[in-house]
Amino acid sequence: MPMEPFNRTQLRLASWYALVMGAILGLCGLVSYQVTIRAYSDSMERELETVAKTLYAGIELHLKQPGRLEPFVEKLLPDVCLTDAPCLVEINPNHSHSFWKNHHIPSKVHQNDYYIRFLDSSNKLVAVSGLRVDLPTTMSSPNWQTVVDSQGKRFHQIAFPLHTLDNKLWGYLQVGRSLKDLDSRLAALKLVLLVGLPITVILIGVSSWWLAGKAVRPIYRSYLQMQQFTADVAHELRTPLTAILATLDSALRLSNVTEPEVRDTLKTIERQVNRFFELIKDLLLLSRLEQHTLDSNPQSLCLNDLMSDLIEEFSALAASVNLKLVSELRSPEPLYIFADEDQICRLFSNLIINAIQYTAPGGCITLKLSKEDRHAVFEVQDTGIGISLDAQTYIFDRFYRVQSDRSRQTGGTGLGLSIARAIAEGHGGSIRVQSEVGKGSTFTIRLPVEKTLQNKNY
Repeated sequence: MPMEPFNRTQLRLASWYALVMGAILGLCGLVSYQVTIRAYSDSMERELETVAKTLYAGIELHLKQPGRLEPFVEKLLPDVCLTDAPCLVEINPNHSHSFWKNHHIPSKVHQNDYYIRFLDSSNKLVAVSGLRVDLPTTMSSPNWQTVVDSQGKRFHQIAFPLHTLDNKLWGYLQVGRSLKDLDSRLAALKLVLLVGLPITVILIGVSSWWLAGKAVRPIYRSYLQMQQFTADVAHELRTPLTAILATLDSALRLSNVTEPEVRDTLKTIERQVNRFFELIKDLLLLSRLEQHTLDSNPQSLCLNDLMSDLIEEFSALAASVNLKLVSELRSPEPLYIFADEDQICRLFSNLIINAIQYTAPGGCITLKLSKEDRHAVFEVQDTGIGISLDAQTYIFDRFYRVQSDRSRQTGGTGLGLSIARAIAEGHGGSIRVQSEVGKGSTFTIRLPVEKTLQNKNY
């Protein structure tokens, strides 16, 4: 079966996953971008508002004439520069007025990013403190503004109207700062998003391709197994059909058919029809076991007696192919399980028949029964051809056969071990295999002993 459909499915899964994760990451990046802007802006606005309100409360009480700064303001802001007077050339960075100390506010106006401006009632610039900026002086109705200077640098500011002692409009107080830090951080974040997001999506796409491949691979294996099963079933069905048709064709070509010849023909047809029924019965049994819809009649079952019956039943079959079938009891007391007798018989019989089919003449098959903890352990050990380590991984899978040609010759359908595993697990037990090519195999079944026996012994 070509891999193209599965590759297309893998590509679609990887693409959709990468697109969805890319969209989620893009949305998270956009949210992070907006949150960064909002958090930084809120912090800056709180800081500016605190400084502006403190200045407003301290300055407005000393204003007497509109558009004129009182000497107190020059003491409060040592670097203040009046538009109609020469400015200070140097500002002492260690200067700290008692006003700032009393209000627990650092002199941010002496930092390079902050400025204070005084505008009269006609929006004419009266004085500047802190950062010297070339900004428009026109006031707009909102208290908060983001303005841009002639060089394209952005600034954020807050404005308060100032009044004189006789409640006349003096002008406006503006406190602002540069958005250089915010813009640089946003530029770095944009770079990370624009470069990091595509790289992350590519990495997600590659990992998605790998993960989708791991998800599709079991499906592909199952599909191959189904294909192999279809081919096997077709072969099994074609063989008896071919034999039936050949037998009927031979009988029809005979002009005079005697009664013995008719009986031989009917017996041949009967054998082939029985092969049909065996295959169908195995398929139905396995399906019902896996779906837990098989009617069962659990009861107390003695494994010692069952093993004796199996030895008696299969001894003749083993002897007919020159094999020895022996038993080995390792438990001092009889072992009882609570199980369906027919299913357990089918479980053990499948393993014994397998051992007989795959053991060369002169070999030996040993049935062992013992007890470990709270489980009965039944082993079928043979000296047959063995099973490779790779094949042991799939030996209990449906429709899997180690040697398909020999299985067909012996009438197997590749369902025996699958049925055995389904029965064992359906009774709360397990089945495993230990094998080495050329040295034989040992199938081990563990089944929980009957609860009444557990209570009695423990």
